[in-house]
Amino acid sequence: MTVDSSPETRVEPPRQSSLGTAAARNLASTTKSAPQMQEITSRWLLRMLPWVETKGGVYRVNRRLSYTVGDGTVEFVQDGATVRVIPRELGELALLRGFDDVDVLSALADRCVQRDFRAGETLVTRGTPADQLHLIAHGRVSQTSVGSYGDEIDLDVLADGDLFGENALLDEDARWEQNATAETAGTLLTLSRADFAAVVAQAPELRAHLDEFTARSQRRQNHRGEAEIAMSAGHTGEQELPGAFVDYEQNPREYELSAAQTILRVHTRVADLYNGPMNQTKEQLRLTIEALRERQEHELINNREFGLLHNADFKQRLQPHAGPPTPDDMDELLCRRRGSKFFLAHPKTIAAIGREFNARGIYPDHVDLGGQQVPAWRGVPILPCNKIPVTPEKTSSILCMRTGEENQGVIGLHQTGLPDEYEPGLSVRFMGLDEKAITSYLVSTYYSAAILVPDAVGVLENVQIARWPQ
Repeated sequence: MTVDSSPETRVEPPRQSSLGTAAARNLASTTKSAPQMQEITSRWLLRMLPWVETKGGVYRVNRRLSYTVGDGTVEFVQDGATVRVIPRELGELALLRGFDDVDVLSALADRCVQRDFRAGETLVTRGTPADQLHLIAHGRVSQTSVGSYGDEIDLDVLADGDLFGENALLDEDARWEQNATAETAGTLLTLSRADFAAVVAQAPELRAHLDEFTARSQRRQNHRGEAEIAMSAGHTGEQELPGAFVDYEQNPREYELSAAQTILRVHTRVADLYNGPMNQTKEQLRLTIEALRERQEHELINNREFGLLHNADFKQRLQPHAGPPTPDDMDELLCRRRGSKFFLAHPKTIAAIGREFNARGIYPDHVDLGGQQVPAWRGVPILPCNKIPVTPEKTSSILCMRTGEENQGVIGLHQTGLPDEYEPGLSVRFMGLDEKAITSYLVSTYYSAAILVPDAVGVLENVQIARWPQ
């Protein structure tokens, strides 16, 4: 047996011959960026809205007297498989708008009968007697009729909360003027004319309300529901001319400025010792204002008091005919108003629009908007806004609006000249130092939005954005 007695071989590390980078960094100055923030978006809505100075914090929208009322949607409550209409929601019916006797409304709600339907089922047939009001609790219903050339034409698509057949409750000779077919399975509640009459017979106050409604509906009005201005045209000779005046709404809507506020806190040690090369207070304030502006745009879209999604007129709410946003749906939304300024949609919805258009061999144009190329349809820009909600079922909404006071459109409301104003309509107030040497600043902005006439904004609701063309 041979034993190797040679010494163990060792590898010596190379000796450092110059200063290393790790140590060298201790003497170097770093180049640094300003604080970055992922929440910042393009905020197209804030950029595109004309902002109107609102002294006194309130903006009143005076309109011509209108007789159209109660053409909204209704809400329901669900207990397992049982669905009931909320009694006060029946006030969304034109003939019940302004009637607030809860006991009578509850009696009407109790007489609504639940009906579950399946996809493809015919709910009403054109030409047959109409004796029921239908309230759609869930599902989609398409309305069709026969055109002038004998072919079937699409009239409308109804969805959750919509209703049809209201005139059947008062008109004994009413007949269905369209077919109603279920596109999906769903549930609706029906109220028959006989049940409605039975409640009316026991409620004199409801009878008086219906008489007033009938008298009001017989007043002359234009196709927009506004009180008609009497005039004569095409006459010759010395014909007596009708007298007229323009009546106004007696209780116009008022928009109060809403507030978005926060308190920014900066320790004096940070502001004193770590203030170069960047001003710490200035950078803190910049990011705080960015977050405040993001919240402002969110409120302009989603606030229940003045947000555009919740305040769009019910007659300006549309449903897509097939689910995804097709060119036909965009045209239907566009034709509801004159002088549309822009579309507003979630970026995922814009992607769905592109897919549907490309599947049909249509490629939307682009227009220049402030030096930036944006997609457009019929020359109207399609702008992104991630504040528009996307539901768990992957549906969203598309808004289309006209803007400006001179165009009777949508306007933003703010007030400038605030104390300690930092930007137009935004103030930064020094609040002092506390016992922990922390400086506090109150950052405030005041804003709202007003829809001057109902057709200034329209909404394409329940747009399916997760379906891919085949």
